[in-house]
Amino acid sequence: MRKTLQSNRATTHVVNPFPGDDHDHQHCIDEALAEAERLCAERGRRLTALRRRVLELIWASHQPVKAYELLARLQEASASAAPPTVYRALDFLLAEGLIHRLASLNAYVGCGQPDHHHAGQFLICQGCEAVAELDDPAIAGLIREKAENQGFSLVDQTIELEGLCPECRDNANDRGVVHD
Repeated sequence: MRKTLQSNRATTHVVNPFPGDDHDHQHCIDEALAEAERLCAERGRRLTALRRRVLELIWASHQPVKAYELLARLQEASASAAPPTVYRALDFLLAEGLIHRLASLNAYVGCGQPDHHHAGQFLICQGCEAVAELDDPAIAGLIREKAENQGFSLVDQTIELEGLCPECRDNANDRGVVHD
């Protein structure tokens, strides 16, 4: 599900919003896997069973997943799963734009817009660890402009912001904890 927010300068796409009470998570997983299969076929790339399973495990929640968590889940089905195979699958999924790496957490989340390269802005909840992904061209453009003004050749950008998702913020407010 993609929400669009209008501002004075540009349109912000909420690519992966925080899940609400009525969220159908299986639909997210099914949609992500179908899109990955479609894109890989279009690009002439192989979405092997292992790569597909790693992508499925990453989409299994709206929380970032670490490589060794993926390895442990894979080893439940196959004891022969090893770190190099997980990292190769992650490298493939990153290269194809199907997932994002959150450097601050050294973890991975599914990409809600794998059909085009974009600079993601990620809202990371400090309470439940859920992640929402934004795609705001105005933010990306401003950063690119500021970098160029410094003579810096920007190759890629990922912005990670920490705070509280709506549910955790409401729970904190119910307990009398105030957050700005």
